[in-house]
Amino acid sequence: MSTRSIFVASAAAALALGLTACGGGTMDEGDDAAQATPDATQSSPAETGGTSMASGEFGPACADVPADGPGSFEGMAQDPVATAASNNPELSTLVTAVGEADLGDTLNGAEDITVFAPANAAFEAIPKEDLDALLADKEKLTEVLTYHVVEGRQTPADLEKGDFTSLEGKKVTTEGSGEDYTVNGDAKVVCGNVQTSNATVYIIDKVLMPS
Repeated sequence: MSTRSIFVASAAAALALGLTACGGGTMDEGDDAAQATPDATQSSPAETGGTSMASGEFGPACADVPADGPGSFEGMAQDPVATAASNNPELSTLVTAVGEADLGDTLNGAEDITVFAPANAAFEAIPKEDLDALLADKEKLTEVLTYHVVEGRQTPADLEKGDFTSLEGKKVTTEGSGEDYTVNGDAKVVCGNVQTSNATVYIIDKVLMPS
């Protein structure tokens, strides 16, 4: 089975699990008073590492993200990751690459992932001839793009000494603290902790290449 087939199957399975998790319950009237005034010591989902959207973006390139509209942080938080990226002008080349690899629906359907998203400048640093060849090679392009994706919504704290297995299958390492993080030793996070409805995104200044 090809790497891309494994990735698609894994994402589809995760999506199926997410759909079956939908449900709700009722609360007795006697519980209303207790629920009306929550304990002040209780933490919010964002504070306890949950998947709720949190406002905590950081990095110099965050200033280039639109202040409002679908491509803003608030707008991106409403959409799945491929759709959210398509609304952000700083990620237009990445969006083109995702389209060439037919990974848009797969990324949008995945549940709780982290994407290290190369900014346009990261692709511009690749010689045009090499970039054109990569975009024309769907299998290789799929390997490169899935190398930028790891399971789970990784927080900045998780990146301090991170060691993750990418969906492509090879290791991705991170290190740093505060607002200064690198991926695989030299790719810098230029805008981090960006939330979409199904992913946490760290915009980076280099394209990661699986060894």
